[in-house]
Amino acid sequence: MLVVGGKFHDMEFARSELLALLRRDDRITAECFADYDHYQRLADCDFLISYTCDVAPSIAGQRALRDFVANGGRWLALHGTNSLIAFLDNGKVASPRLAPLFMETLGTTFVAHPPIAPYRVDVACPDDPLVAGIAPFEVDDELYLLEQHADLDILLDTCFEGRADGFEENVWPLARHPVLYRRHLGKGEVVYCTLGHCRSHHDMRPLVDFWPTVDRGSWDVPEYRTILSRAVHWATGLPDQQG
Repeated sequence: MLVVGGKFHDMEFARSELLALLRRDDRITAECFADYDHYQRLADCDFLISYTCDVAPSIAGQRALRDFVANGGRWLALHGTNSLIAFLDNGKVASPRLAPLFMETLGTTFVAHPPIAPYRVDVACPDDPLVAGIAPFEVDDELYLLEQHADLDILLDTCFEGRADGFEENVWPLARHPVLYRRHLGKGEVVYCTLGHCRSHHDMRPLVDFWPTVDRGSWDVPEYRTILSRAVHWATGLPDQQG
């Protein structure tokens, strides 16, 4: 199951890039949805990949997602999957905690990000196969500041101190923040990567009618492409093809 949908991102680009990765293996057939309303289909799925923003499952959907992972499923969650946002009367953006079971299953909740700017991503667990051989690299992406809900095996992280202007929770002391992690739950596992912001000219409506640039962020970074390809292969649980 591939779930790609929501706000303020170029979902068509993300969907096509993920489908291209899945199509490399002719053993895979992907079912594509824009939200989690078809959670009943998880019973017939071997893995789940999500790239969403401000998309929350129903309570029944949250339970189904948790059960899917706890019973042995693999969930690759990307970028804004853990983000729910609300625009306040004071002009700030809040991150309401409206889907606690969903976020607990993912292991984190998005809270804020500073203005997009280049930052360094460090390898926190170089022996993990998802990041083996990867050196620290720089991205021009949203740096996610998260609230953590579970024990995480952090594979990539970054350091930040400063302000996340525009967000309600906007002052952040010096700390390291997960960029890629594993979250074990029951018999299954979530792999979450916060990288992957993308945006085209019309994706900020109704806030902005026309965005002046096409933003591809980490999608243009070779290290991200390598890690994403490995993570998709991990999600499938398939052995390497022979020949």
